[in-house]
Amino acid sequence: MNKLISINPANENIINQYTQHTKKEVEKIIVKASIAQPIWKEKSINDRIKILENIKNNLDINCDSYAEVITLEMGKPIKESVSEVKKCISLCEYYFINASEFLEPENLDFDADKSLVVFEPLGIILGIMPWNFPFWQVFRFAIPALLSGNVVLLKHASNVQGVSILLDKIFNSTHTNIFYSLIIDSKLISQIISNKYIRAISFTGSDAAGSKVAECCGKNIKKTVLELGGSDPFIVLNDADLGKCINNAVISRMINNGQSCIAAKRFIVHEDVHDEFIDNLKEKIEQLIVGNPDDSKTDVGPLATEDILIGVDSQIRKSIDMGASLVLGGFRLDREGYFYSPTIISDISKQMPVYYEETFGPVFSIIKSRNIEDMIHIANDSDFGLGGSIWSKNKDKAFDIAKKIETGCVFINGFTKSDPKLPFGGIKKSGYGKELSKYGIREFVNIKTIVSY
Repeated sequence: MNKLISINPANENIINQYTQHTKKEVEKIIVKASIAQPIWKEKSINDRIKILENIKNNLDINCDSYAEVITLEMGKPIKESVSEVKKCISLCEYYFINASEFLEPENLDFDADKSLVVFEPLGIILGIMPWNFPFWQVFRFAIPALLSGNVVLLKHASNVQGVSILLDKIFNSTHTNIFYSLIIDSKLISQIISNKYIRAISFTGSDAAGSKVAECCGKNIKKTVLELGGSDPFIVLNDADLGKCINNAVISRMINNGQSCIAAKRFIVHEDVHDEFIDNLKEKIEQLIVGNPDDSKTDVGPLATEDILIGVDSQIRKSIDMGASLVLGGFRLDREGYFYSPTIISDISKQMPVYYEETFGPVFSIIKSRNIEDMIHIANDSDFGLGGSIWSKNKDKAFDIAKKIETGCVFINGFTKSDPKLPFGGIKKSGYGKELSKYGIREFVNIKTIVSY
């Protein structure tokens, strides 16, 4: 049986090797989950909350040690890993407070003695999750799914199996048989989706992989939520507060070492402030500390894998060959680990990879624009539609622009972020369905109408 290998991206050393579950072992896990789910379903929402509150307490007590596991396996700066675990705590708190209300039956105004909508669990939900936010991505689908009475199977990214096993321990320390980590690669995914006990799939990852998952789910008529790639526009008008704008641009782009679906990717800057924006941005980026992700002073760590680094560098090289200008960076750092220099690239045209592809790394792609209409066109000239931001002192004007941007969310004078209180999800090749808020918890329930005459 092939093993899944976990490599420390900061020094390229092997952390551990994990024996995969066999097909028969996976089938046994699914049967166990199918037996556990009806029992879990019968518990009241308040009982589920009380049980799952232990998970929140676990995270709170062990936040620093869990953060170390995240940083070890995927390379984000330790301060960001701590923030990720704390964000999971805030998500738990939000749903523990609001889940009962979100799942409360709703009375309908209909010509009958009684008519209402109830929200019932679907059964077993399979989550196929990415490595870039290995705790947060799991918690934001698993907690609402469990609270609504479902049982969860997790297929985590191959390079973060240490996190996957840790999550299994965390969830099962409070109640067994409601959460299972599957130690497998992608080869068994289609068979798992086809299993009659699997009722829905939550997938976060690339649009290419999401397309394959959606195809398999379509054949088996299974509910899906897809959160795929993004190439978020960061629109800078000529009346923007450049100081605040640039500070947020750096935070938005460099979070997770640039490996975030909702990171600002395409910086669409009005020609009146284009040169000043680049000069100030360059100065800001040159102050960032690139280094050991275990050091609390580090701002930028390594990319998660060598393949990602090679891919980012290829996008930069091809774009330069096509006429783009390299302002800063654009090379692999001469040290052990998968470190890539923070990069600014400008003079970008439509045919270049940094224009139409998602860049998953510390790359600022600057696109000069002549007016608002041009900015809107460039922002929407993308296969993706996850998030975006607009920067202007005229909030009314920015709001009018926001309504014309084809994305799942737009932030004005703030960078795109996910928050438990806000519905999150994209359009176009960024996927469909919503996570978080009341909309997210209702994705994996049967919205049933009951009418009595």
